Amino acid sequence: MNSDPYSIFNIKEKVALVVGATGAFGSVASKTYAGAGCKVVLTGGNKAELKKISEAVNEIGCSSKMINIRPSSEKDCERIVEETVRSFGRIDILVVASGINKVSKVDEMSPDTFKNVMDVNVTQSWLMAREVTKQMKLQGGGGKIVLVSSARGLLGHPAGYSAYCASKSAIDGITKALGCELGNAGITVNAIAPTVFRSPLTAWMFEDNPEADKVRSGFITRVPKGRLGEPEDLAGPLLFLSSSASDFYTGHILYADGGYTAG
Repeated sequence: MNSDPYSIFNIKEKVALVVGATGAFGSVASKTYAGAGCKVVLTGGNKAELKKISEAVNEIGCSSKMINIRPSSEKDCERIVEETVRSFGRIDILVVASGINKVSKVDEMSPDTFKNVMDVNVTQSWLMAREVTKQMKLQGGGGKIVLVSSARGLLGHPAGYSAYCASKSAIDGITKALGCELGNAGITVNAIAPTVFRSPLTAWMFEDNPEADKVRSGFITRVPKGRLGEPEDLAGPLLFLSSSASDFYTGHILYADGGYTAG
């Protein structure tokens, strides 16, 4: 047995590709991998925000590269993989953290809106997993793919989430299917499914005012841990699913939800 039980979490010098690095989840992933000593590739469509997260990662002291591309098409995904490999020679870890939500009642939502949510959340995740799988098989040695689901992939929501819930249920299905398909290639495919956690989009829920207090307290009554999520709550699951500690875990949906989906 290894005398250092923590070595199974060591991902130093691994090449981690974070797609959607400018979002709340992508920002956590980028900083987590940088802190763990990875070589980090940051992608996103917002150049100004991408530069900010790149600067934050560089301050941590890792090697990094910015790719100002969204995974909007097969060609875009190919370019992301090609530029990553050109810079660092391989890809060991993929996180697809890009995604959107369009809240609308079903009878008021346009088909184009529904399709847009599905394209961004589902099709783009599948396209990136597809391209990175090709590279991981080519280079050998397996790899780690982490997709982003949500508690809403398991549970519905009454406030106009039909597109979002459907997209996250699809991510769960892709995770399980690819977990089964790629196991023999040494590639694990798992998903992290958060509940509400602090981000620029949810910052208002954490404020100290009557409206936020009402919404927050109503939600917290269903969370056994008694609070909403913080960005650091996602770092541990990311490190686990990206390291050899999770080599026997694939096709798994890991709920980072304080027990929300358990009750």
